Amino acid sequence: MSFERFIARRIYAEKTEDGERFSRPAIRIAMVGVAIGVAVMLVSLAVVLGFKHEVSEKVIGFGSHIQVVSLTQNQNYEMLPVLTNDTLIRKVKKVGGIRHIQRYATRLGILKTEEDFRGMTFKGVGEEYDLAFLKSCLKEGRLPKFSSRNGTNEILLSQKVATDLGVKVGDRIFAYFMGDESMRARRFTIVGVFATNMNDYDKNYVITDIYTVRKLNEWDEEMSSGLEVTVTDFDRLEELTKKLQFIHKTKDRNGVTYGVFSIKDMAAHTFAWLAVLDMNVVMILVLMILVSAFTVVSGLLIIMLERINMIGTLKVLGATNVSVRRIFIHFSIMLVGKGLLWGNFFGLLFCWIQQQFHVVSLDASVYYVDSVPIQFNWWLIMAINAITLLISTLVIWGSSHLISIGKPSETIRYE
Repeated sequence: MSFERFIARRIYAEKTEDGERFSRPAIRIAMVGVAIGVAVMLVSLAVVLGFKHEVSEKVIGFGSHIQVVSLTQNQNYEMLPVLTNDTLIRKVKKVGGIRHIQRYATRLGILKTEEDFRGMTFKGVGEEYDLAFLKSCLKEGRLPKFSSRNGTNEILLSQKVATDLGVKVGDRIFAYFMGDESMRARRFTIVGVFATNMNDYDKNYVITDIYTVRKLNEWDEEMSSGLEVTVTDFDRLEELTKKLQFIHKTKDRNGVTYGVFSIKDMAAHTFAWLAVLDMNVVMILVLMILVSAFTVVSGLLIIMLERINMIGTLKVLGATNVSVRRIFIHFSIMLVGKGLLWGNFFGLLFCWIQQQFHVVSLDASVYYVDSVPIQFNWWLIMAINAITLLISTLVIWGSSHLISIGKPSETIRYE
């Protein structure tokens, strides 16, 4: 152990005969300030990452990562169907990084009970559809039997719409669809209820099989509203969207133009809102690091004033300014290190408890989730600790230059 570190450890642990020195409360305040700053940074980071993950997953769950859709409208301003045959599927699959491809079809309709009605978008999917997201949102009942060859007249309804219409799982409900010359009616059975807590989806979508929707639209089995494409790595979303641009604005044999858009294009307002959260986190991190550095420097200055006689004595005995500065730098790093340990302990403990037991709840109609979401990113957690320690060390090193001010003969007589 070096001379400087030995003296620093003695200063950190020393007590007077009458009790603690007057600087001990300042040391504790400095350590608590670092601990609170680190805990707040970790909790803020975990909450924002969790919130972005939960909302992004819900948006992607309904729209996938990339959509191949129609850009051509009919005379009623309705999008015409595109051909989603095996030829198009093979072209998309040739692009590396594609995990899954699924067809879907939509039709506007009206759900009606004896007391109320609601305009909805009926989204039809087939047996190839990835059901993981729908299963995670299912609240009651089961999922419909999705098929592209047979109609089941089964629907999955959101919890909000089911409550508003006064229906439940097992009930049968009429749906009406406007045609060119007449209105068509079909009776569906509600087999399941889901809830994403995203009003744009819960209030507007009914899920059923793609066969039924195609029949309502009078489409053949190769026609769909579009393709939903899932990629293996979300970080490569823009890159893969550009690679699929060879399809964009090409036409199928019916003269309908394809369009290729990423989920960031389709739900631009949501992702722009999530991007704002990053700025909020940066501001919190900067403020907490500054607070932590200020408390450490305050404690260091108090210790230096209390130990000014010791500083003068060490200089008289031959210690250089650099050596004395190292003593207080070692002391301050011990202080910051202990604050980091306690801050990580309490911050990560709170995050783990919230992740496991959902102690802090939220209004899902406002925040899209029913409890504060938590997601750990260990690389960012280590980066926060490293940056806090680095900035604190730099500030401590700068403050330690005050030791060089004053002559030993003057400081040794200081009372």
